[in-house]
Amino acid sequence: MKKHILIAIALFVASLNLRPAINSIAPLLDSIRADLGMSGAVASLLTSIPVLCMGLFSPFAVKAGHKWGMEKVMGGSLIIIAVGTSIRVFTHSVFYLLLTALIAGIGIAIIGPLLAGFIKKHFPNHVPSMIAVYTVALTLGAALGSALSTPLQMIFHSWQYALASWAFVAAMAAVLWWSIVHPHVASPKPAAGAASAKLPWGNRKAWLLTLSFGLMAMLFYAYTAWLPQIIQGMGYSKSYAVTALTLFVVIQIPVSLLMPLLLKKFPSRRQWLVVSASIELIGLVLLMLKAEPSVAASLIGMGAGGLFSLNLLLPIDATSNAQEAASWSAMTQSAGYVIGATGPILTGKIHDATDSFATAVIGMMVLVLVMIVVQLAATAAKRSVPQAEAVAKGTRLEFAGQSLANKK
Repeated sequence: MKKHILIAIALFVASLNLRPAINSIAPLLDSIRADLGMSGAVASLLTSIPVLCMGLFSPFAVKAGHKWGMEKVMGGSLIIIAVGTSIRVFTHSVFYLLLTALIAGIGIAIIGPLLAGFIKKHFPNHVPSMIAVYTVALTLGAALGSALSTPLQMIFHSWQYALASWAFVAAMAAVLWWSIVHPHVASPKPAAGAASAKLPWGNRKAWLLTLSFGLMAMLFYAYTAWLPQIIQGMGYSKSYAVTALTLFVVIQIPVSLLMPLLLKKFPSRRQWLVVSASIELIGLVLLMLKAEPSVAASLIGMGAGGLFSLNLLLPIDATSNAQEAASWSAMTQSAGYVIGATGPILTGKIHDATDSFATAVIGMMVLVLVMIVVQLAATAAKRSVPQAEAVAKGTRLEFAGQSLANKK
């Protein structure tokens, strides 16, 4: 029991490090751009590069974990995150800062896909509880990255030190991981029949699910990168804008925890997809009308939190066995994050071209409407697999927990 508590603590602290390297950028973006002379499009790469890494390096992470053991690979990833974040203290050029985003992004991308297997291996009888631990830690790390970056800049009188300070959390997580988790590492032994199914690149429904995930990710990371600047552009203070971004992140914690309960009572995925997207759209409309931005940010966060959880569940609903579910999830997230990485870039380019975020917000509203159409198409066809009900009682529940541990 004591061993599992210690491993759970190590998992929580490790999960805290999967978002600060991304979320700490937006509150300091004005200072960064002023010092380095970055355009909006280039500045957006600080968010897009780590997200792109999540898509490109996910297959490598799975292979590395299979070859060397997931615990060792995850521990090494924490070190990579710590290195990529710490060297930001020496940033004096655009290229160097983008390089740190790449290094930290690789660490985040490698550790993320392995968390599901880690939870299933070490906590086979407590998967839902550990998924909650992971989800709360992930979102808490994002919230802390958003909320504390500006105070840290004021303390250190340097945005470089403010960004690099998150390396301390990553370093502590690495120490905990290697001292607590690593002693319990066993040599990786592939399970019988564990050969993964091929990714369904030729399947129309799989592409609809991938596009749904990609559109969700495009919007989510555009908000993460630019929401404070959008609100500041309305005439609000920097501190107010950062508070709104923090609300956008924090509100996703209760939404993520509430969604499984809502699905249990009203199981229609399509219904909650449309509800979540509509809430997000209402938030964007309020933002466009320059209404209370904190309320708008909260609504956008509620919608985003629901959409993330639901998009992770859709591949599970569409498949009939464990290997198929894993391959569909791998495709939707790998290609989906690549699509998602374009969100911050497009928002930055639109701002550069129009010198305003109004057009970008309108574009986000259009994307939400397109996403709803894609979601309706993706959930329209019912499966004709005879054993669907049996799968729903067994495989679906197992992989719902695993899927939620794959990385927002």
